Amino acid sequence: MPLTTTRKVEESRRLQKRAESMIPGGVNSPVRAFGSVGGEPPFIVRGKGSRTWDADGNEYIDYVGSWGPMILGHAAPDVLDAIVSAACNGTSFGASTPSEADLAELVLAALPSMQKVRFVSSGTEATMSAIRLARAYTKRKYIVKFEGCYHGHSDSLLVKAGSGVATLGIPGSAGVPEEFTQFTLALPFNDAKTVEFAFQKYKHQIACVIVEPVVGNMGCVPGADDFLVALRLMTERERSVLIFDEVMTGFRVAYGGAQEIYNIRPDLTTLGKIIGGGLPVGAYGGSNEIMNLVAPVGPMYQAGTLSGNPLAMAAGCAMLKHLRNEKKEVYPRIDKLSGELVEGVGAAAKEAGVPICWNRVGSMFTWFFTAGPVTDWESASKANTAAFGKFFRAMLDAGVYLPPSQFEAAFLGAAHTAEDVQQTIAAAKQAMAAVKGVG
Repeated sequence: MPLTTTRKVEESRRLQKRAESMIPGGVNSPVRAFGSVGGEPPFIVRGKGSRTWDADGNEYIDYVGSWGPMILGHAAPDVLDAIVSAACNGTSFGASTPSEADLAELVLAALPSMQKVRFVSSGTEATMSAIRLARAYTKRKYIVKFEGCYHGHSDSLLVKAGSGVATLGIPGSAGVPEEFTQFTLALPFNDAKTVEFAFQKYKHQIACVIVEPVVGNMGCVPGADDFLVALRLMTERERSVLIFDEVMTGFRVAYGGAQEIYNIRPDLTTLGKIIGGGLPVGAYGGSNEIMNLVAPVGPMYQAGTLSGNPLAMAAGCAMLKHLRNEKKEVYPRIDKLSGELVEGVGAAAKEAGVPICWNRVGSMFTWFFTAGPVTDWESASKANTAAFGKFFRAMLDAGVYLPPSQFEAAFLGAAHTAEDVQQTIAAAKQAMAAVKGVG
């Protein structure tokens, strides 16, 4: 079906104004307000496969995919069937259900670094709990995170964070007392020497190092091989806990996540997105030794009424079983299509004389409007956000839905086709003409 060239916005505009009267900014997550890219945010009402439709009837090729979990496409039949079947038996019980262990078995089989896992309701809960657990295990206070990495909106982690914080251009968040962040050390990403200095300065005081092995929240920025190896060696030497935040990368960049690609075993892993099949979910897990500190077995308390919600567990089981059974076909295919897409749009930019570079790991990618390369937050922050905003609006008008921020990764899934990719590249060729000279 041909993409739209003139986007209707009247109904979405009406819905936005209505929402603004009741919800801050009219949105329940800041990046949806389009503050950094401008234009009229669409209100999505339906999705199928690689496409979404908004309240005005506009159709889009979707490269957001609910920020990663829709790796099988929207309304994937296996996942929908599982959700409907589970819902017919009840939506929530606040009690244990068999599906929790079913999903745990799938997760543990995919990630050898994990012997036990605890399910929660969001990535924020997962990272918050993993850090609490690392502190309980080491009996230390300091944590190391990296500039531009976003690990959810808990107080101690909103220090030089990526994602919406980067998009809005703010250093952290109002309402977070300095006392809550005094034990958070925010260091440059991909800089092992600075981490080594921190370990020397805070000898035997650092509980954990938490890192996105492939950052998705300042745009897609891969961890360098030697950087991640250095983190593993340093944390082992100092008896600190290495946490891989794979909320975005788990089951996305590979079935076994980024730790499969880099062949590194972290002490704790946080997960989300895909393992709920698109429903709210998170998880953290690691060795028996560490995880047995979690209540009711151990003294580290964490709980949640909707943790292990039967709908999310059923959806996650369906998603992971499909990916496990088809991984030899799914992952190579989406890697190939993603490469063609990223390079095709990059070529369109260069042909138009627009400075651009790109990063990609599997089906996760970002075009940065800068000559690059982009390896950390400092280099990412030099991107021309005005140029990106114009590119984004032109692509949206052409029926291509990209993340509405220069500092968010985009995603391609199994439902995308070669035709989708070619239509996107064709739209980008026209969009780049509008971008040239912006800055």
